[in-house]
Amino acid sequence: MPDKPSPQVETNVDGPTASGAEAETATRAKQAAAPDEARAGEPARAVGDEGPAGFDDEGKFGSWMREVLRQTPSWLVSMVIHIVVLLALALLTLPPAVLDQTAQLLVAPSDDEELVEITDLDDAPLEAISTEISDAVFESTFEQDTVDTSPFDDMEAAAVSVELDVGLDRAPKSDLLHKIGAFSGGALDGRGAGKGRLVASRGGTGASEAAVALALKWFAEHQLPDGSWSFDHTQCPKCRGQCRNPGHPQARNGATGMALLPFLGAGQTHKDGEYKDRIRAGLYFLVNNMRVDQKGGSLMDAGGNMYSHGIAAIALCEAYAMTQDKGLYVPAQQALNFIAYAQDQIGGGWRYQPRTPGDTSVVGWQVMALKSGHMAYLRVPPITVQKAYRFLDSVQANNGAHYGYTDPAAGREGTTSVGLLCRMYLGWKRDHPALQQGVKWISDRGPSTNNMYYNYYATQVMSHWEGELWKKWNPVMRDQLVKSQAKQGHEAGSWYMEAGHVTDKGGRLYCTSMATMILEVYYRHLPIYQKQSTEEDFPLD
Repeated sequence: MPDKPSPQVETNVDGPTASGAEAETATRAKQAAAPDEARAGEPARAVGDEGPAGFDDEGKFGSWMREVLRQTPSWLVSMVIHIVVLLALALLTLPPAVLDQTAQLLVAPSDDEELVEITDLDDAPLEAISTEISDAVFESTFEQDTVDTSPFDDMEAAAVSVELDVGLDRAPKSDLLHKIGAFSGGALDGRGAGKGRLVASRGGTGASEAAVALALKWFAEHQLPDGSWSFDHTQCPKCRGQCRNPGHPQARNGATGMALLPFLGAGQTHKDGEYKDRIRAGLYFLVNNMRVDQKGGSLMDAGGNMYSHGIAAIALCEAYAMTQDKGLYVPAQQALNFIAYAQDQIGGGWRYQPRTPGDTSVVGWQVMALKSGHMAYLRVPPITVQKAYRFLDSVQANNGAHYGYTDPAAGREGTTSVGLLCRMYLGWKRDHPALQQGVKWISDRGPSTNNMYYNYYATQVMSHWEGELWKKWNPVMRDQLVKSQAKQGHEAGSWYMEAGHVTDKGGRLYCTSMATMILEVYYRHLPIYQKQSTEEDFPLD
């Protein structure tokens, strides 16, 4: 067998022995001079059979690759190798938390920028947030105990899970109020096309609706450039101190929730209505400020703690229930997950900080959020409802006709109205003796001239009760608010009632929100005990 030529020396047919590089140069020159000459003994090729240069019938792929690499500049090969290595290192060193955390949805503008329209929530990447409720949520000292579930024996549980593309028209028929009352449709359906009929039939007037419209305008004028609201409404560039009685500035999530609720109560959403851009910006602020971890999605803030979370959670759940916007499904569910986590695992209540012994005031907002979420067919753990019921047992007096703050007490207006409304939503029927006694007690006291917290909850109790007691309560409460609403200057459309600590902290925005929602009571939530038209969906027996 002949010796293999050295890779450095080749035989030059035109001259003496030369180096490999010189021979290659000569060969290329020769090919360029006669590009169409057929190689001796090589069969002719059909058009389209050419293939890559150097990759013919006799050649091998490896030979072709060596030829390509030999002709490729060394700097290009080095650059490609370095790029591949750098990309590999970047993927290996990227923290897993970065891959899991939710993308920021909105960069808040500075205070001197104008509020601009924000894109549809449907396009927001909210599905990246986990909707799983961690095992910690279900850890409880009650799990080994026998929990008395008799109050819930005639109630169906909430839907365990909801697919993102399932709207309320396709949702399961189970409901928190399945066997304890009924609605003429969904609980929030009164905010739609039938609102005018409900205003007329349930005791509203043209003046009360005009007051609501004026209040919504006031809220719109006091939204901050980043989409939020503040209890210190003077921070708004359009106000700058023109309105008196500001509250504290450290509970932006809570203030934003308080401002959104009257819009939603009037049937306005981020999808439809005069204020849809304002509502969309507010919802984005809440979603963007939600802190998500294995405990759920927290909307607590320094000045509002669990109050802020509960109020903001109601806004997210109502907005989702009214629009079935899949972009709000995950934030609303995560807000409920955090409520379930934050519950006192022994007493069943909620207070300022998670998992601390509860008080009736904070409990009221969390139960209302759970109720709003359940009506939107979001997941509410049954154990959370059972523990809330147990908390109410621990602070009731007179067998449940009255409720204290952290201990049993009689004669407290605010906490009694909160406790009775929670009992209505958690299963007490209209013929329950303690409920009848408590409603009569509220009716005898009548509306307050300055305690908007009591008025807000008591008006809901009386509205759900209906009948003669509601007809007695409603005109007093309604006309008092219509008359006391500010009508002049930048304050026009707002309310402020001096009532000590609560109104000092919440200021004019808090009072305006509570008063507006009271005037929306005719359609904001349909009566629990009203016999409804489709009994096959919500059987009463």
